[in-house]
Amino acid sequence: MSDRGEIIIKECCTGHEDLKDILSLYEASHLAYEGEDILDKAKKHTTEYLDNVLLEMDSSDNYEDMKELIRHSLDIPLHRRMLMLEARWYIELCKKKEGTNLTLLELAKLEFNMAQSVLQQDLKNTSWWWNNLGLAKELSFSRDRLVECFFWSVSLMFEPQFSSYRRGLTKVSSFITTIDDIYDIYGTMNELELFTDAVERWDINSIQSLPNYMKICFLALYNTINEMAYEFLRKHGYNIIPNLAKLWADMLKAFLKEARWSHNEYAPPTFSEYLDNAWRSVSGAVILVHTCYLLDGDEHKKTLLQLMSNDRILQWPSIIFRLCNDLATSSVRSSY
Repeated sequence: MSDRGEIIIKECCTGHEDLKDILSLYEASHLAYEGEDILDKAKKHTTEYLDNVLLEMDSSDNYEDMKELIRHSLDIPLHRRMLMLEARWYIELCKKKEGTNLTLLELAKLEFNMAQSVLQQDLKNTSWWWNNLGLAKELSFSRDRLVECFFWSVSLMFEPQFSSYRRGLTKVSSFITTIDDIYDIYGTMNELELFTDAVERWDINSIQSLPNYMKICFLALYNTINEMAYEFLRKHGYNIIPNLAKLWADMLKAFLKEARWSHNEYAPPTFSEYLDNAWRSVSGAVILVHTCYLLDGDEHKKTLLQLMSNDRILQWPSIIFRLCNDLATSSVRSSY
């Protein structure tokens, strides 16, 4: 970065009258690509400046709403937040802010409440499906995280028109969580090998050798994914069962390899060996492909077919997903 660029950034960080602009620059700096030194410098200077502003302001300052905005942004930048929750937070801020257009605020409340009513109906629908499925009861050792899975789907698509997407992705995420627990904490190595083979075959007849809890899990997965594939075939005329079955099998083979590592107390000697399996076990590929399937439209159909025919397109976002996941749980995975 040139000295002139740094001087401009420093000059921007002067005076409370520029706080909104500085806050916008701070938020924008988090979207920098690797090597964008100007935005890296902007992040450093704006963060320092905004921290100092909070220290200098006291209760007598007429900047309460701005201080709240600054604290909020410094805590977590906007692009990392869940937009539905952000809208709710901003509505509350505007209630306290002088000069707020009350008509627009009322419209914002109405829009939020309308969207929330759709989300509540989606959660009701998926809760009925989950309770009727009975997996949480039959596999009591596994995590019952339906609401968490639904909340995660809302973070990706909160708009009312994406109900089918949220409901479908909640189902997929719930199965991933349940099956992950089978491989991590409950199944024996022999059972895990049999279950992986059954999913790879995607054949009802292959479950005869499975223990009862695995039969229940396999049939629940088999019926749910086949039902999703049927809807896609009906709408678009393309059979995606082989592709979806392969995605689930590839993920479970990665689960199985990690289970073997744990069983044999084996730590991959190189990071590349770990990552070559970990990008598959993180479930990113399964989620991405199902996401494209669940979003209606011919453009999503084309994207789906491209994803399923190119591992590299699935690999890179899955690596990012895995590394972010590992950073959040580094103390647990320190043995790697």
